[in-house]
Amino acid sequence: MKKDLDISKLDFAFQPIINTFSGKTFAVEALLRNCQELNFDSIKAFFDYLANSETLFYYDIKLRKKALKKFNKIDIPNLKLFYNIDNRVFAMPNRKLDDTMGLLNEFNIKSDRLCFELTEHNPFEDEKLFQEIINNLKQNSINIAIDDFGTGISGLHLLYISDTTFIKIDRFFIENIHKDHKKRLFCSSIVEMAHIMGIKVIAEGIEQNEEYFTCKDIKVDYVQGYLLCRPKTDIKEIKKSYKDKSFFKKDRRHLSNYIDKSFIQKIDPINENSSLHDLFIYFKEHTKNTFVPIVNDEKKILGAVYEVDIKKISYSQYGLSLAKNQSFKAKLKHYLQPVPEIDISWGIDKALEIFNMRNDAKGIFVSKDSIYYGFISLNNLLLLSYKRNLEIAENQNPLTKLPGNSQIDEFIYSVFDKKLQAQIVYFDFNDFKPFNDTYGFRLGDRAILMFSEILQKHLSRESFIAHIGGDDFFVGFINMAYENIYNIIFDIQKEFELNVQSLYNDTDTKNGHITAKDRYGIIREFKLLSVSASIIEVSKNSSLENFNSKLGAIKKASKTKNSPFGICINM
Repeated sequence: MKKDLDISKLDFAFQPIINTFSGKTFAVEALLRNCQELNFDSIKAFFDYLANSETLFYYDIKLRKKALKKFNKIDIPNLKLFYNIDNRVFAMPNRKLDDTMGLLNEFNIKSDRLCFELTEHNPFEDEKLFQEIINNLKQNSINIAIDDFGTGISGLHLLYISDTTFIKIDRFFIENIHKDHKKRLFCSSIVEMAHIMGIKVIAEGIEQNEEYFTCKDIKVDYVQGYLLCRPKTDIKEIKKSYKDKSFFKKDRRHLSNYIDKSFIQKIDPINENSSLHDLFIYFKEHTKNTFVPIVNDEKKILGAVYEVDIKKISYSQYGLSLAKNQSFKAKLKHYLQPVPEIDISWGIDKALEIFNMRNDAKGIFVSKDSIYYGFISLNNLLLLSYKRNLEIAENQNPLTKLPGNSQIDEFIYSVFDKKLQAQIVYFDFNDFKPFNDTYGFRLGDRAILMFSEILQKHLSRESFIAHIGGDDFFVGFINMAYENIYNIIFDIQKEFELNVQSLYNDTDTKNGHITAKDRYGIIREFKLLSVSASIIEVSKNSSLENFNSKLGAIKKASKTKNSPFGICINM
């Protein structure tokens, strides 16, 4: 077909991608507009036409140029551009004429400011060719992002072969994530896996405050959606920062496992554009350092170069002379090793978790708002781990090993001090004393441990689970919908009632009750063990005094009515 489409009628809107914790604009995604001007009902129909007519590559190059030209006028330093690539472009007959680097040079845009978004919507017919193209992009420092992650069946395969820099979690999993326990668990697992692999995570389609807060809680790196900013065709409307939004001002962290800054070494980094000669001088001047952190112009950590990897060159007869040669300068990247990285706001537990997944690492690198901050050595991690374990041991319940009363008090105080939206659940066994008296303390402890395990099975790590003592348990949720909590608690109660029957003898199980003395010494029947749940919803306007006064009443009400569903009081 003739290449006669007038793409001058098309335009790009840009939607900001924002740092979850600082509110700063990290990147913009280019979104094609005005396809109707060319008589196409949708963007999909437009690209289907280009693919079927084998003109996809020809027009995509023109569209890249159009997007880059407009992007280059946005007055935000070091901003990145996310550009969607239709996978079918790799199968086009003239795709070898790709001159993306030429376009970047034309507009004086550094290659690491460009990120191609790939999807699995159209399969890769030639995987070997695809990997060659990806390797070429990476060698030129162009970033790769997997778009709509989780919606297709080959997402993990694409993740494996693409050596991606970013994962964008599809809107389907973000929508109402604060109300859907399974979505939250899925996304938190994706974030954890990505961070272990050194990949940053972007949550797409955020439209509610609660969705943002949940994404922040599970450590999503960047957020994008209408709540923050709609796509803008007028680039003057794109702001450098959105931290003036009310939700960015609320610190929702409720854990106390912050990283003591005295354990973070301030190891000087060098820029990625440095030469090998610069490396030699660095190690000569920093004799105690065995590695050097490498950062880009935005001070973001890219990895590290270890002295042992360049010793052969530095000690060779012509090593220094060769290193000064500018044509040899590009080989610096060949010595760059990936490193485990955390944000300082994530806390000790997350730092230890990621480090333990990378047992070959010599420590962990720390960033603050995506800017390199320092390094925690193996020895300091061990010290932090020891202090953390000691702190946990001192406060945890000796039977279940769950946090105890001091951590419960800390959680409650944090909720009211920071005026968080929270839901607090108290669990209490029904008729536990008669069971304990009849079957003994050993089986009583087994029942308590059984319930503890069921709690931890059903609740994500973002939930605060604690053991008050005896048969009383405490769970704290931050910003989760009551309906979702209600369903989770119901499942926990039913599973406990079913599993606990294994602790009774056949006769009692068949009868559905035991015969024992009550607190007054009167022999009567008691039902098999179950658990009551009291739910208290705390709003930002709630007071600690009101909470304490109503706590006893709600626990008594749940026991009196013996409600299997718990009771909710909005404070």
